[in-house]
Amino acid sequence: MSGVTLVFLLEEPSAREALKGLLPKIIPKEVEVRFLVYEGKQDLEKRMARQMRAWQLPNSRFVVMRDQDSGDCREIKRKLLEQCRAAGREDALVRIACRELEAWFIGDWEAVGMAFDRPKLKGLQAKKTYREPDRIGSPVGELRKQIPTYQKVDGAKRISSYLDLERNRSPSFCAFVEGVRRLSWHGCE
Repeated sequence: MSGVTLVFLLEEPSAREALKGLLPKIIPKEVEVRFLVYEGKQDLEKRMARQMRAWQLPNSRFVVMRDQDSGDCREIKRKLLEQCRAAGREDALVRIACRELEAWFIGDWEAVGMAFDRPKLKGLQAKKTYREPDRIGSPVGELRKQIPTYQKVDGAKRISSYLDLERNRSPSFCAFVEGVRRLSWHGCE
């Protein structure tokens, strides 16, 4: 097997921290990982095509990830895929965290409870409010209701290694996991 490299283009540092804890559960250890972290979604969208075109490392695959926020998920994905094609990277994987990356965390309250030593948070998993975490308007706000001192980068570092791939209720999390698995294992066959 020649060395496969997954290059993650991310809109913010908290996404990198989340992936550092999550990716070892998804990809083979032989796959190298690189992160290109931008200063927000506008910076990502402005610079990503140029950096993808200039990328020189052979056998690299790209994963573009950004939050949906209040935008139209399909339209955001369409525009990002268009930029990937324009950069000659039509095989890039584009994934949108609906609404925010933190929806992935509240999709697994047990992981949040373990990360913050608050086992009672596990019980939130059964509440109707959290059955569809991707539909929650402000996942960060929901985390701060339970953990008033919650900070995005620190929270991502702490929670991500506890996330359970099977237990998580966030459809955008599950789509991300499935896509990255497919992309990384394809090069390891």
